[in-house]
Amino acid sequence: MTEQKPIQWDLPDPFTLEILVVKGDTDELGHANNVVYVRWLEDISWAHVDALGMNWALHEATGKAMAITRTEIDYLASANPGDRLVMGTWLTDFDGRFRAARQFQLVRLGDGKTLVRAVSTHACVDLKTQRPSRAPKEFADILKAATVAGGKGL
Repeated sequence: MTEQKPIQWDLPDPFTLEILVVKGDTDELGHANNVVYVRWLEDISWAHVDALGMNWALHEATGKAMAITRTEIDYLASANPGDRLVMGTWLTDFDGRFRAARQFQLVRLGDGKTLVRAVSTHACVDLKTQRPSRAPKEFADILKAATVAGGKGL
């Protein structure tokens, strides 16, 4: 069994998702395509809020959702087919009303190298109108409790 290097997370106690890079994730250059990284960011974001209790049933019950308004991604190194990765994420800001921020770090397990760092910002929207809306108390309570200090905020 191959020994794994310890992960140097940017912030403590990330919510994590393990990823295996498959051939279908790659492009003509032979490494994971940038669109795939965005999908992985989306996958871990939904898994994280679901684990916090902000599941789709709560979104439907409140008629609200947190929509991405901006994503910044720094591609630091390539992920290749067969690479085992782990994505970490943290909620890093919530203004108490409307906007939230999330930070990501993607690490290759074999060598502990950080491949991607990203930050996304989100705004609460009404599901029917798709227009900005104040976050319901249920969202605010979850987001406030899960926000970690020291990350990149709004």
